Amino acid sequence: MNKVILMGRLTRDPEVRYSAGDNSMAVARYTLAVDRRFRRDGDQSADFIGCVAFGRSAEFAEKYLRQGTKLVVTGRIQTGSYTNRDGQKVYTTDVVVEDQEFAESKAAAAESGMMRQPSPMAAAPMAASPMPSPSQASAGDGFMNIPDGIDEELPFN
Repeated sequence: MNKVILMGRLTRDPEVRYSAGDNSMAVARYTLAVDRRFRRDGDQSADFIGCVAFGRSAEFAEKYLRQGTKLVVTGRIQTGSYTNRDGQKVYTTDVVVEDQEFAESKAAAAESGMMRQPSPMAAAPMAASPMPSPSQASAGDGFMNIPDGIDEELPFN
C-alpha cells in the first residue's frame, strides 16, 4: 500500500500551470514544511516535502492556498527521474495529492500571523461563496453556530 498523510505549512504560494491541448488540466506544485517529531539538541527541524496536485485539486490550490497555510494532505509517493540540461540524471520524489484540507480555521491562521491576504484575483471566487452572516458566526473561531432545536430537522439523527 502506498499512502501518505502529512500535516504542515506551505513554504510559498502554489505554482500552477495548465497542460497543453484540448483537454487542458491544472497542475499545482507546492512544498509543505512538516515538523519533525523528534529533535536533536532541542533544535527545531522540518522536512520539506514536494507535493503535486492535478485537476480540481490543483484549481482549489490555486484559488485558496497561500504561503503559511496549514494543510493536511493525503496522497501517494511517486518517484521518477529525468536528465537535466547538463546531461546528469536527476531523481525526484513527490507526493501526488489525493485530498487536501485546511488544518486550522482562518481566524487561527490570522492570529498566528501565518496567513497573507490573497491576491485580488484569488479573492473574487471566494466572495461569491456562501458565508455565514455575522449573526451566525461565533466569536471569531471561524465556525458557524447551529441554532437550537434544529436536531429534529437533521436527516442523520
